[in-house]
Amino acid sequence: MIQTLDKEIISSLPLLGKEEKKNILGFIKTYLKLKEQSQDISIEQYNREIDEAEARINAGIYFTQDEVELEAAKW
Repeated sequence: MIQTLDKEIISSLPLLGKEEKKNILGFIKTYLKLKEQSQDISIEQYNREIDEAEARINAGIYFTQDEVELEAAKW
């Protein structure tokens, strides 16, 4: 299956223009960076962060969508 995907990707590259290739390369680099970062966290740390976030939400410590949009509009 992987070899088939690799071949399909390689055979599709000549069909793309320079800007399309740059966009795809950017996506791949971003994806790999995020993947690498996600491997730096243990499942215990991940679960702890989820628990902490849920506790903040339950305590009413959060921003609404409208608040976030107003803040983002100031940027």
